[in-house]
Amino acid sequence: MAQCVQSVQELIPDSFVPCVAALCSDEAERLTRLNHLSFSELLRPFSRLTSEVHMRDPNNQLHIIKNLKIAVSNIVTQPPQPGAIGKLLNDVVSGSQPAEGLVANVITAGDYDLNISATTPWFESYRETFLQSMPASDHEFLNHYLACMLVASSGEAEPMEQFSKLSQEQHRIQHNNDYSYPKWFIPNTLKYYVLLHDVTSGDEQRAESIYEEMKQKYGTQGCYLLKINSRAPNRASDEQIPDPWSQYLQKNSIQNQESYEDGPCTMTSSKNSDSNLLSLDGLDNEVKVDGLPNNFRIHPLQIDQCGDPPNNTDGSDYAKSASSVHETKKASAGVIRGACLTLTDHDRIRQFIQEFTFRGLLPHIEKTIRQLNDQLISRKGLSRSLFSATKKWFSGSKVPEKSINELKNTSGLLYPPEAPELQIRKMADLCFLVQHYDLAYSCYHTAKKDFLNDQAMLYAAGALEMAAVSAFLQPGAPRPYPAHYMDTAIQTYRDICKNMVLAERCVLLSAEILKSQSKYSEAAALLIRLTSEDSDLRSALLLEQAAHCFINMKSPMVRKYAFHMILAGHRFSKAGQKKHALRCYCQAMQVYKGKGWSLAEDHINFTIGRQSYTLRQLDNAVSAFRHILINESKQSAAQQGAFLREYLYVYKNVNQLSPDGPLPQLPLPYINSSATRVFFGHDRRPADGEKQAATHVSLDQEYDSESSQQWRELEEHVVAVANKGVIPSSFYPTQYCLNSYSDNSRFPLAVVEEPITVEVAFRNPLKVPLLLSDLSLLWKFQPKDASGKDIEKVKERVTGEPEMIGTEVISEFLINSEESKVARLKLFPHHIGELHILGVVYNLGTIQGSVTVDGIGALPGCHTGKHSLSMSVRGRQDLEIQGPRLNNTKEEKTSVKYGPDRRLDPIVTEEMPLLEVFFIHFPTGLLCGEIRKAYVEFVNVSKCPLTGLKVVSKRPEFFTFGGNTAALTPLSPSTSENCSAYKTVVTASPSLGTALVSTASSMDFGTGTGQQLEAIPVPLPDSVLLPGASIQLPMWLRGPDEEGVHEINFLFYYESVKKQPKKRHRILRHTAVICTSRSLNVRATVCRSNSLEDEEGRGGNMLVFVDVENTNTSEAGVKEFHMVQVSSSSKHWQLHKSVNISENKDAKLASREKGKFCFKAVRCKLKEGGIQPSEKYTFADIIFGNEQIISSASPCADFFYRSLSSELKKTQDQLPTYPEKHATEGAVRLIEKCSEVDLSIIILWKAYVVEDNKQLILEGQHHVVLRTIGKEAFSHSQKQEPPEMELLKFFRPENTTVSTRPSVEQLSNLIKTSLHYPESYNHPFHQKSLCLVPVTLLLSNCSKADVDVIVDLRHKTTSPEALETHGSFTWLGQTQYKLQLKSQETHSLQLKACFVHTGVYNLGTPRVFAKLADHVTVFETSQQSSMPALIIISDA
Repeated sequence: MAQCVQSVQELIPDSFVPCVAALCSDEAERLTRLNHLSFSELLRPFSRLTSEVHMRDPNNQLHIIKNLKIAVSNIVTQPPQPGAIGKLLNDVVSGSQPAEGLVANVITAGDYDLNISATTPWFESYRETFLQSMPASDHEFLNHYLACMLVASSGEAEPMEQFSKLSQEQHRIQHNNDYSYPKWFIPNTLKYYVLLHDVTSGDEQRAESIYEEMKQKYGTQGCYLLKINSRAPNRASDEQIPDPWSQYLQKNSIQNQESYEDGPCTMTSSKNSDSNLLSLDGLDNEVKVDGLPNNFRIHPLQIDQCGDPPNNTDGSDYAKSASSVHETKKASAGVIRGACLTLTDHDRIRQFIQEFTFRGLLPHIEKTIRQLNDQLISRKGLSRSLFSATKKWFSGSKVPEKSINELKNTSGLLYPPEAPELQIRKMADLCFLVQHYDLAYSCYHTAKKDFLNDQAMLYAAGALEMAAVSAFLQPGAPRPYPAHYMDTAIQTYRDICKNMVLAERCVLLSAEILKSQSKYSEAAALLIRLTSEDSDLRSALLLEQAAHCFINMKSPMVRKYAFHMILAGHRFSKAGQKKHALRCYCQAMQVYKGKGWSLAEDHINFTIGRQSYTLRQLDNAVSAFRHILINESKQSAAQQGAFLREYLYVYKNVNQLSPDGPLPQLPLPYINSSATRVFFGHDRRPADGEKQAATHVSLDQEYDSESSQQWRELEEHVVAVANKGVIPSSFYPTQYCLNSYSDNSRFPLAVVEEPITVEVAFRNPLKVPLLLSDLSLLWKFQPKDASGKDIEKVKERVTGEPEMIGTEVISEFLINSEESKVARLKLFPHHIGELHILGVVYNLGTIQGSVTVDGIGALPGCHTGKHSLSMSVRGRQDLEIQGPRLNNTKEEKTSVKYGPDRRLDPIVTEEMPLLEVFFIHFPTGLLCGEIRKAYVEFVNVSKCPLTGLKVVSKRPEFFTFGGNTAALTPLSPSTSENCSAYKTVVTASPSLGTALVSTASSMDFGTGTGQQLEAIPVPLPDSVLLPGASIQLPMWLRGPDEEGVHEINFLFYYESVKKQPKKRHRILRHTAVICTSRSLNVRATVCRSNSLEDEEGRGGNMLVFVDVENTNTSEAGVKEFHMVQVSSSSKHWQLHKSVNISENKDAKLASREKGKFCFKAVRCKLKEGGIQPSEKYTFADIIFGNEQIISSASPCADFFYRSLSSELKKTQDQLPTYPEKHATEGAVRLIEKCSEVDLSIIILWKAYVVEDNKQLILEGQHHVVLRTIGKEAFSHSQKQEPPEMELLKFFRPENTTVSTRPSVEQLSNLIKTSLHYPESYNHPFHQKSLCLVPVTLLLSNCSKADVDVIVDLRHKTTSPEALETHGSFTWLGQTQYKLQLKSQETHSLQLKACFVHTGVYNLGTPRVFAKLADHVTVFETSQQSSMPALIIISDA
């Protein structure tokens, strides 16, 4: 139990005190009423004696009584009604609340820290009022009247006669059978005569003379002169006198209603008193009996309800008195009590109580105890056999005529007042009242035995109860507290007597005693035992006390405390004690909160919310309902719906109280702030027929760090190109979409008149749908002028500033149960300045479904229609994004610091141009190498002109806008729909197999051969696109050489004509997805021609072998490929003619077929005074049809140059770079150059495709770059086989230096050799045995340096195969020649071969050695001809 102000040793004596009746005359009552008090109320604050009192017990021993208190009350002739007592107790409890600012005790139990109020004053008030308002009963005498004060005024005409009348009235009330109430202790009640004297208005001499007369008549110890009202009423406010009555009277306004009446009101117990009881007559019925005014009346605890007045009551008086009661009730709040009394009067009243107790009451009690004791002693002398006779003697003929069986089956019998058992009980009660607990215990114990023998269970229970209390209160504690007595008494009261009031008194006393002995467990069990359905208030208070018992135990039982607090709160709620219910639930919440008991938490929060709402604590209600909604609820959907509706209803009421206040923060739906994305710009337009808008950036695209990095690199590159190779220091990559992955440390830039879209990620944690209506962004804006100065004070959008920032409102946004959903909200800035997006504002509501849920009715104000918005409240949620964790400096690493995230704080800048790009007839599928013509439309949709339009891509070989030589494009794509993508010329009578030559410069096509990625300028007329203007340009596309799906990124860069300080350029992104399927695979090799004839007699012809394979698997519906033209492009070489020309003009390849072509290549001719070959490429076309595709024009040459530059980039990436350490490097380079050709072959083809029963002609081109003689080249890189697994080597490799020595293959190409001889030679061997054949050896220097050559003819073939195949012969003449060949010089040597018999001979035996003339280091190798030189010698 909670701590109490009084200890149990103080509580029990104060609860059982001697009762004294008061009977006043009208005049006496009037005098006390001047102070707004009745006589009994006047005495109440002074009813405790300030000194010890002595009396003698029956054994003549002196007994000391400490702190004796007496209870004086006006006589009432009807017992209090249970309903009225209940109402009184209810009011007492509701009127006693925890003090404001009371510091609660902090109890730490395990991992719980609980704030618990240590005291429960409402329980103490309840207990005190309960014990005081207990009606007097026949089985005990503790609250029977021991004495009666008869009060008259000195101002009356005949005071002595008045005393006589009052005495007779008291006698009549006590001894007349018509009055069953009140109860009197003994027949000869002590009468004490009090003369009231009004000091201000009365005659003091007369009062003294009357008092003398009283002393003569009643004795000095039986009367008293009490002087009061020493101040006049009109002087009451001059001096502040303490008000000792307030603490007694405010507790119980009903008990004191008689004090609010203006005049005396009398009532006697008439024959129809029972009917008055049943009909619940009014509080203050006024009747006069025998014309004698007296002031006993119906008990003040009758229910305050006015029925019909009794027949003998004057109706007008009744109505008058009833109305006066209600009026005075209203006025009583500001009444000053004791206004006519001074402190001297207070002392007089205190002295009066002392005198009355010392001289009147205590001697009377002492005398009564002696009399009762004498009776008991005489009774003890009788034997048990004579006991019945004794009883007969005591009780006359009123012995109950019941058999023993009847006694056992009844709840007890009723003793007559004179019964000896009751005399024992009377003596015990008297001893108890004067704190003589030893004697009281022995008497109770004796009485208990008698009552149990007689089966008088009600009497027995009373004796057991008081015996237990007496035993506990005995000084020195001679015996332990008999708790079993109390248990038996409680059980008897409750189960046999069905008297819960007495049972409750037992429990209250016993629990307090057990608590004082620290037996909290037993006390809790006792308190819980008496909880029942008949009284919610009692059950609530006892459960709360039981909870305090659990928490005050040596090992606190925290969860039991919380559980019983919940039960107490529930019962308080049923009893209408809303504040106490709320307090109990809040205290229990401390235990359940955050421990995973989600359903219990929900129940508590829901109840707290409802109780707070009932008590108009709306903020608490909102907070409690908010907790239910924001925790991950495990409730059913129906229950969650009920919670949500209650929350909305409460919130709506809160908002109605302060409609102009700030918008409240709403708990639902959840917002994942870090997932908020911000997009700057217009939404992408959808595809319109063949027109497809650039993909650019949109919120529908997922973030990809790899592609983001690629875009950043592209932008850096194009910015560097635009700024002459230098990236400006102020450059920052453009970010159109900001999210949690982007760099948000800078303030983003938005452009005036371009929308800002904020994507907010909502999540509905409930199982019921949420409907957000009128959803929009909440922002703050600081306008600025062009110079950047603030224009005016900050504007926050609550109502809206449409001229500054336009705000999009989503009228309805439904989030289904447990759904995550994003809302895209737009702002339209119309002015430059600083914008801060604060959060979202919306009406939160739900779709109304069923009317009631789990017995919880829909609160008033909800209209229930199917799928209609049931109720909504306006509120906001802030978007607060935490920046990234800082981890750069040591301080940041050792602490937790977060950087800023400024994605919601854009700076609105001045107007910028805005480009939109549309692709027309843009393909999604191509064959590898296929050329397709599409169109690009550039539109300036802003009000500013744009310039400097460039496009950059990682795959520049994929597209071209045409070179400077390209003809102007047709106005619309449809005019050239069926034309070839190439520029063609019809050849009327082509010379088959002969090349048509043209030249072109790479500069004409906007590409160099540098390794850098190039930004391609888009050819706009006058380089400017005006506002609202659009232009269509052709765009040729070539399918990538590798099959598969290709993502090709285009970055369009453009600037404003007017330079902006904050935003210098803008970009537009486009990602094209192309699916390529296999077409042709081309491989080619080049070798030196053995024939040295040339039109100009110079050496250096080469043969080019081209293999073309159709690798298409007919998936794309391709029937066959036609080779329409083979072109070459080189600075030094050109195709001359086709060697193996077939009869049919077109070379057709069906699926999986392979074709072989051989071409002769010659060196390019230099025109007179022409440009250096290094700047011009020579294009030679060998055509197989009757149309020549001009390979040096767009788009053929464009794609050739693009592929060439990407090929160069690849090879330079792959080639290792070594530092030049030796002087021999130059020599090596000269030798290497001999084997380099740098000849590119372009194969142009057409493919016939059947699609939708239509035949289409596709065209395309493949490129093969031949760099080295004899090395095979391919049109696209071959897949390399993965290397075989090698064993690990556990040693350090030697530091190998890269050899600068050229390879054998390179050296073999320095000198080209050719033998000229007759293929067959006839010789008559029978005439001449030696056959001499002249042979010419041609030596050609392929390098551009002088070469020393040694020809050695002594070489013999050693391989056995050669010996078997070819016979042996001998060279005649000089066996070794030394000569020097100038740059690209040809020299012939005349040799003779000698044969001795017929056969086939290989003349390729001379060994040729070569070294560079101006180098000491000799690189010497045998120059073997590529083919054997066979000669047939036959006999003539």
